[in-house]
Amino acid sequence: MTESTEFSDQKQVFGHPQGLFYLFFAELWERFSFYGMRALLTLYMIDVIFKALAERDYATAAVYSSYGSLVYASTVIGGKLSDKILGMRNSIFLGGILMSIGHFVLAIENNMAFFLALSLIIVGNGFFKPNISTFVGTLYEKGDPKKDSGFTIFYMGINIGGWVAPLLCGWLAATYGWHYGFGLAGIGMLTGLIVFWSGIQKNVFGDRGLPPNEQVLEKKVLGVKQGILVPVLAVLSAPLIALLLSSYKAVATEGMFADQNIVNIIFTGIGIAVLAYLAYEMFKANIKERKELFVAVLLTFFMTIFWGFHELSGSVITLFAARNIDLDGIMSAAQTNSLNSMFIIILAIPISMMWTWLSKKNWNPRTPYKFGLGLLFAGISFYVLAISGGSTNENGFVPFTYLLLMYFLLSVGELFMSPVGLSKMTDLAPARLIAFIMGVWFLSSAFAFQIVGFIGKQLAIESSDGDVNGFETLTVYTDGFLLIAKYAIGAGLIVLVASPIIKKLMGKVH
Repeated sequence: MTESTEFSDQKQVFGHPQGLFYLFFAELWERFSFYGMRALLTLYMIDVIFKALAERDYATAAVYSSYGSLVYASTVIGGKLSDKILGMRNSIFLGGILMSIGHFVLAIENNMAFFLALSLIIVGNGFFKPNISTFVGTLYEKGDPKKDSGFTIFYMGINIGGWVAPLLCGWLAATYGWHYGFGLAGIGMLTGLIVFWSGIQKNVFGDRGLPPNEQVLEKKVLGVKQGILVPVLAVLSAPLIALLLSSYKAVATEGMFADQNIVNIIFTGIGIAVLAYLAYEMFKANIKERKELFVAVLLTFFMTIFWGFHELSGSVITLFAARNIDLDGIMSAAQTNSLNSMFIIILAIPISMMWTWLSKKNWNPRTPYKFGLGLLFAGISFYVLAISGGSTNENGFVPFTYLLLMYFLLSVGELFMSPVGLSKMTDLAPARLIAFIMGVWFLSSAFAFQIVGFIGKQLAIESSDGDVNGFETLTVYTDGFLLIAKYAIGAGLIVLVASPIIKKLMGKVH
């Protein structure tokens, strides 16, 4: 079968391969489960898991940071195992099943069950997340102009899931109890798997996503077939990861590892190793490659800073919403996690049209300028929260409009940076390093959660009373948000000033 016949044989729906819509709904439900659980996670740890601790905020920030870092780091390992052994279909099923089990285990009110549940979600996400996105690309012939719009449709599913899930899971948790909210997230994940399975049964994917070859699956390592060994090791790794998550306390109070837990130390080591390898590759590279590789590293660094502030939405900003935003009759603190995805859905098409219009006028800014503007928007969004303290009521609560405006500005910043960043990595990385640079790009989200953890610990409220809010917490948060705003705006201005130099280093890459 030739490539053209292979692609032309696909049944079309609205001009796109039918398989796209099965992947769209599978990913929508997977993101529903992920964001539904995330909306509850910080509040659940504060109110249940660490309720007896005076330093509950600190413990929550440490666990949330470790969880987020490991969730994103797992995709690098899961992606490699899929490419070499399992194939995309097997990886998606394995990941989806582990995540489903993890969500349902969260419905058990037990501390060790809690850490085991998070570890199952981490391992499952490593297999599911990188493979379903890659699967979309296999549905289109190389150079097909419809591919970009296909990914746009697919990513819309991500944001629909991220918008609806906190609203429904947050409502269930507030009305009937935490575990109903976690249970609905688990049902969402199972629904995604069923949709994917039904697509396979109807043969909408053809022979895409199969293992590289059956011999690799059958090959024995330590007397066990690799196709069996990988899932077994994945399951066995969960208790080890649970142990890492539960070891949230700092290993030392002073010295090199002051205020660092085991996961922090592991990521410090990974960061040093990645930078050392990049330095080695840049030393070997020719002048053109060196310039482009340097820009790829710079853009990844800027994106890490942005995600580090953005991902506070699931931790510190959720706590600020619970303790200092007047949400009476509007939504719960958990439900505020839906606002980012809501604005992405509203703004994605207008901003995309704006870039197209600017391109026709030859005014479309190059990537470094977009990154600088994105960081400025992030900084301004936190400045909005910082000045909200001037509008407090008698109970120390600020109007909901401040949070709404903050998420609007942060979402604009995200759309300036995130969609263009990934594509620029493939343009800037030398052919021999594309896979490695893509891995580093995804690791940037893992390192961003280290920033989230650091900030969360700095803004932790210590109290023997679990129900802290109002004026007790307001100044801690607004002062913290002002500092974040200064760092983000400063970073944005530095990027804008350096943009002409970065633009030259990029050469013909726009």
